[in-house]
Amino acid sequence: MTKAELRTAYKLLRKQLSEDQVEHLSLQIANQLLTLPIWNHAFYHTFLSITEHKEVNTDYILNILSGKDKHIVISKSDFTTIEMAHYLLTDSTTIKKNEWNIPEPLDGISIATDKIDVVFIPLLAFDETGNRVGYGKGFYDKFLANCKPKTLKIGLSFFESETQISDVFESDIKLNYCVTPEKIYIF
Repeated sequence: MTKAELRTAYKLLRKQLSEDQVEHLSLQIANQLLTLPIWNHAFYHTFLSITEHKEVNTDYILNILSGKDKHIVISKSDFTTIEMAHYLLTDSTTIKKNEWNIPEPLDGISIATDKIDVVFIPLLAFDETGNRVGYGKGFYDKFLANCKPKTLKIGLSFFESETQISDVFESDIKLNYCVTPEKIYIF
């Protein structure tokens, strides 16, 4: 299937999930993450969930990171440049939803992309070789292209992998892992 076909299919699948299912599956994903050998780093980037899109609830991941005294990095999107600015999440960080319902920091301590060790990535679908399908704007492609080569890229998905995404570009950045409620994929 193409990215566009997968985007349509997986948005529909997510729409069919109840709030209870989203919470239960998100907790399972967080528990799966605990088994990965990724916890010896300092700076972890995560998205803040768009509840209206029934994304994986990252509150559980935020709790894990806080409990492990890790530096949590979140982003603010610039829809003009299709780039994200990164900020340290602290107790004093003010979060507000933008016009697309993306929770973002209003201010904070800026963090350079090359400081980030691990990135938890929202996605709609992925395939058996680590290719991913997001919302199609390219924010994460730009962001991940500027990360250090050793930065771990971890997709989070409610659903299992597709066999193959048919229209992958050479510039697409692959995942190192994708974590679902039932399985961890290693690429």
